[in-house]
Amino acid sequence: MSADPDAQDPRASRRALVLTVDQRDSRTNPDAVGPVLRLLGEVPVLLPFQRTAGDEFQGVLEDPAALPRALEILLRDGRWHVGLGLGDVETPLPDDTREARGSAFLAAREAVSSTRTAPWALRVVGESPLARHLESACWLWAAVLGRRTAKGWEVADLVDEGNSYEAAGRLLGVSQSAVSQRAAAAGLVESRRARELVGYLAGAWLGSE
Repeated sequence: MSADPDAQDPRASRRALVLTVDQRDSRTNPDAVGPVLRLLGEVPVLLPFQRTAGDEFQGVLEDPAALPRALEILLRDGRWHVGLGLGDVETPLPDDTREARGSAFLAAREAVSSTRTAPWALRVVGESPLARHLESACWLWAAVLGRRTAKGWEVADLVDEGNSYEAAGRLLGVSQSAVSQRAAAAGLVESRRARELVGYLAGAWLGSE
């Protein structure tokens, strides 16, 4: 039986995405970490989202589709400074996210520390040129979500569940035309494209050599 290479080489690593997230205006607002961690519990992770200190938490992703899922939760909530780091995490992986190490964590720390002056309080840091492209895609997506109203989110949620505009109209008690208007105002088509692009760029990073 061959030995586990990770066990032999403490410097072994794997490519990953690290999200380091800090609550905005935490000194004047209630702690919101607990509720958002429950929402993020449905997102596939390499290492789970955990509170690291105070009103900050961190998680590690390896599935490209998981990144837009996590980001949409955070952007919709709107109470977070979001730092995304592209890099490596050392293996073997610990059970606790707080004990993990690697360049992705350093990049995420740099990213979240620079969000105060960034559009939508979100930054992406990494040595790859893809970091800038991914950051641009995230900002453009955030701009679409940022203008969405509560009625727009109602339509978006129903459509994401697989309902047609006609079915969504029946559930909301409005006409299909009204749903179409709300969907257009909410940027449903643009948001879908942006979400796909974020996932594609994440996959390009995770799969690149």
